[in-house]
Amino acid sequence: MGYAVVLGEALVDLLDTERDGERVYRQAIGGGPLNVAVGVARLGGAAQFVGSLGDDVLAGRIRDFLTALDVGLAGAVTVPAPTTLAVVTFAGPEPDFRFYGEPPSYGLLGPDDLSLPLLEGADVLYCGSVVLLRPDTLAAARRAWSLATGLRVFDPNVRPRLLDGPAALAGLRAVVAEFAAGAHLVKLSTADADLLYPREPVEGVAAYLRELGAATVVVTMGAAGAVLAAADADPVRVPAPKVNAVDATGAGDSVLAALIADLLLDGEPAEPAGWVDRVAFALRVAGLVCESPGGATAMPTRAEVRRRFEG
Repeated sequence: MGYAVVLGEALVDLLDTERDGERVYRQAIGGGPLNVAVGVARLGGAAQFVGSLGDDVLAGRIRDFLTALDVGLAGAVTVPAPTTLAVVTFAGPEPDFRFYGEPPSYGLLGPDDLSLPLLEGADVLYCGSVVLLRPDTLAAARRAWSLATGLRVFDPNVRPRLLDGPAALAGLRAVVAEFAAGAHLVKLSTADADLLYPREPVEGVAAYLRELGAATVVVTMGAAGAVLAAADADPVRVPAPKVNAVDATGAGDSVLAALIADLLLDGEPAEPAGWVDRVAFALRVAGLVCESPGGATAMPTRAEVRRRFEG
């Protein structure tokens, strides 16, 4: 089994919560791509995180956290900036993110910072998330995408509060189309789809991304499961297991982590039905993540998923 390169952001989440009758912020290591890398490693895959990390104590904690989980850091660079903070508040289980830190520590990876042997040796390359909104990291992602010799996986992971008006949204929509055109797998959420393609049915979004060139598209819909568009088959809905959700942070990331881990293990399915089985497993992984607070720290092992859903 080879390894996956996950290119994107790592930061620190400050989760709004209550303790002893007072509002407090619980610190957690986060970032959608970091969650994906951790999820891949927890599910038995090999992952290398590629991105820019700050030069402070918080960045040291991120490095220690990833190292302890066997996520490689050969492609991570240190930049002279404090670690970006994401303040996370909740109205129900879905989190709302506001980002603090300028320039963002995660947005300073440039094309020349990439390790070419690391990229060219990867069986899977993931690109996506908020780094696509920063010029340097977008250029780095584009170069990585062009150098990839394995499977290319893309997730826009849109954060509306980082989009400054209609022009920014239009620019992101163009970037999504660009990466989707060369992707073996695209994963997005209904929130991403609603923002990027307003009033378009979920199945229509999946079919559109397939028309652009994406081989397989998965749109996650929370408790409603996911829509899958694979090969030339019509989009199908895959149900999610019933769980006791307390925190959806990282749930979508865990779906992608499970799909990437299975790509490393067995490659692409030969038939669309194989994708249905993989998405069903990925939704079980996400269900288990939703039953625990936190994102990266909630990523389960395969044994934990089996115990929870297979008795």
